[in-house]
Amino acid sequence: MRISCLQENFAKGLSIVGRAVSSRSTLPVLGNVMISSDNGRLKLSTTDLEIVITCWVGAKVDEEGAITIPARTLTDLINTLPADRVDLELDEETQTMHIACARTEANIKGIDAEEFPLIPEPESDNRIRVEIDVLKQMIGHVDFAAATDDTRPVLTGILTTFSKDKMKMAATDGFRLSVSSASIPSNVEEEKSIIVPARALTELSRIMMGDKPVYISLPEGRNQIIFEMEHIVLVSQLIDGAFPDYTPIIPTRTETRTVMSTGSLSKACKTAAIFARESSHTARITVEPEDELNRAHAIVAATSAEMGDNVAQIDALVEGNGVEIAFNVKYLTDVLNVIDTPQVALETTSAMEPGVIRPVGDDDFLHVIMPMHFGK
Repeated sequence: MRISCLQENFAKGLSIVGRAVSSRSTLPVLGNVMISSDNGRLKLSTTDLEIVITCWVGAKVDEEGAITIPARTLTDLINTLPADRVDLELDEETQTMHIACARTEANIKGIDAEEFPLIPEPESDNRIRVEIDVLKQMIGHVDFAAATDDTRPVLTGILTTFSKDKMKMAATDGFRLSVSSASIPSNVEEEKSIIVPARALTELSRIMMGDKPVYISLPEGRNQIIFEMEHIVLVSQLIDGAFPDYTPIIPTRTETRTVMSTGSLSKACKTAAIFARESSHTARITVEPEDELNRAHAIVAATSAEMGDNVAQIDALVEGNGVEIAFNVKYLTDVLNVIDTPQVALETTSAMEPGVIRPVGDDDFLHVIMPMHFGK
């Protein structure tokens, strides 16, 4: 194998596929990146057996071939090279890659490409088209709400549903729920519901770039989902199991609707988080409707027995009765970080029932947070 490419493009490709390199596997080849020639381009692939990332880099191919090279060693080396042409030449007898760039040369020992797991190929039929900015926003709306421990594996995934011209994602860890919907240009005749690992979607969001659409395929009988982008393909295993029915969690009535500045509420929550660390991150929100003496407002407060306390008042538009309710302020901060509308609405029923957060002007996203108990 003899291939030449630009250092900048090579480094960028390695940073993309590096997201799927296994760091704890007993199989040494899973710590490697597979380098091969493919239709006049340099093809880079990595996998940890749960996700596979493949990236194509523009190159000059003088001789076909394939090899796997330790990903960290190769990435560190390429990142130190000057912005010049990188020449790769494989010695097949010793499975050693010779790398030359400007006045620097190196040799890295690899593992035969035959030992690398089979890379799934995307399907050209029955693909679902989603615009890249839409998919990125949907993932951002939900991935943080998925569970991070494996006690209930289905909760570490994101329920993803395709139906006609709609796509919906939902994630919950048992304490909060995020649901995001969007219209898609594809028309899915038969409704499909799958559970995609949250980690796979988070990694997908990190490597998505450009303005070309993403094509999603669900190969029959393979329990996989494939995301095909320009120059990049990500394949993920799906999670088996039944995702809990989350619709009963979403309150059907609201006693109080409080509209606040997203930035002001976010700042108040971050301040409260400093004092809420010792009390299970509990912050108290008090909503006061307008009366003869005061304008409508909300108060975010937190108390620490050792550190002290803080109170922040925020202007608000309040519909309904006053309410006092406690939430995990970390969860509030998480959701406010992904809301990009100037105003946000907090819908509450009572101190003992879940609260709903919605971006004002965006009906495609909602977030439900379970309340916390607090003493009087």
